[in-house]
Amino acid sequence: MNDATATSAGPWSAARRRLRGNRATTTASTLLGVLALAALLAPALSRWSYDSLDWQHLAAAPGTAAGHWLGTDRLGRDLLVRTLHGLRLSLLLAVLASAVSLAIGVLWGAAAALAGGRIDAAMMRFVDVLYSLPYLFVVIILTTLFPRGSLAVLALALAAVGWLTTARIVRAQTLALKRREFIEAARALGVPPAGILWRHIVPNVLGAVMVYATLIVPQMILFESFLSFLGLGVQEPQASLGNLIFAGAQEMESAPWMLLVPASALLLLLLCLNLLGDGLRDVFDPRER
Repeated sequence: MNDATATSAGPWSAARRRLRGNRATTTASTLLGVLALAALLAPALSRWSYDSLDWQHLAAAPGTAAGHWLGTDRLGRDLLVRTLHGLRLSLLLAVLASAVSLAIGVLWGAAAALAGGRIDAAMMRFVDVLYSLPYLFVVIILTTLFPRGSLAVLALALAAVGWLTTARIVRAQTLALKRREFIEAARALGVPPAGILWRHIVPNVLGAVMVYATLIVPQMILFESFLSFLGLGVQEPQASLGNLIFAGAQEMESAPWMLLVPASALLLLLLCLNLLGDGLRDVFDPRER
């Protein structure tokens, strides 16, 4: 009875059970949820907004003065609110860019492997050409053609090269799957390539894609932070972790909390995402079953 129940539950239920049994992954996912919830709700509960100026408390150290628990910046803006707002913006951009890049990468890699021959070669050579372009070069072109600071342009810039590795991973997985008996049976039954792609290929590569998604999201966060640090990303008065760290680095000697607060938030966020990725890799790795 237990075996039948386990079999009927399917691999996804077994994966959930294995994931719940990993204490580090469970803790990381819980903390990640708390961070996301705080970034979403906490700024609305504060008396200060991310662009409010408090001329009475310029570059104030962390404390209870006027409710600035983690201090203020040089313009008197509340650092806790700005950090949470920056965390929200960085997460939003990273998740959107990751979703777009993963969708493109899965479809591109699977279609190339299923097509095979010259079509496969041409599609993957296109990927190689994009790989050869410097990432900053692509971003500079996009920010030149479109308004700088646009969140849509920034998400597009992040997704522009993020799908390339996904396409290679999915192509390799699809090349292994297309030789399996159930794929040959589907072809013999006359299932069209689009049906094979959606019914058989995509569901079987979702495990690897989910693991890679937990790696690409922190990569996108780092890219966004780096671009904002260079002044090519989120623009003032909007706050992101990148431009907060850049502003804090300029005041590191006189006001170290301006750097420590957003840098700590970025470090904690990346740690949670990487622990979650390690847990998902253990869950979906066949050698661990």
